[in-house]
Amino acid sequence: MSLFRVTRRTPLPPAEVWRRLTDWPAHGAQVPLTRTRVLTPDPSGPGTRFTARTGVGPLAFDDPMEVVRWKPPGEGPDAAGVCRLRKHGRVVTGWAEFEVRAEPGGGTLVVWTEEIGVRGVPRAAGPVLGGAGRFVFGRALDGLLAHRPGRDTR
Repeated sequence: MSLFRVTRRTPLPPAEVWRRLTDWPAHGAQVPLTRTRVLTPDPSGPGTRFTARTGVGPLAFDDPMEVVRWKPPGEGPDAAGVCRLRKHGRVVTGWAEFEVRAEPGGGTLVVWTEEIGVRGVPRAAGPVLGGAGRFVFGRALDGLLAHRPGRDTR
């Protein structure tokens, strides 16, 4: 298992950041050779299940996940939003959690923390796996938070 963290700041308001980060199919669009399929009727709360499939043809694997904590951002002193996912695949295991917090003066801080394991990958490869995770999820966050003319609510 490898633990890594990615932090981003954005001028977007917390509610818009939350909306973007919980658009599960949009995650697949940010990761090369990946598509995400939501498996539950209401994709917005605890119990939501989805699978990210990465690869091509027989060289692909599934990363099934379930939302186990869902607290959208709100107002007041405990206003941070938190979403935690449990990964329960045959290849990829672990968990991911992101926090969405309003910044003083405007904008939002996003902290993505993940503990990931890949079956068959030795523990000694943890630093390489963590570095790859930071890179891939950092780019995915950048894409999800990028300005999209006509779609941003600022």
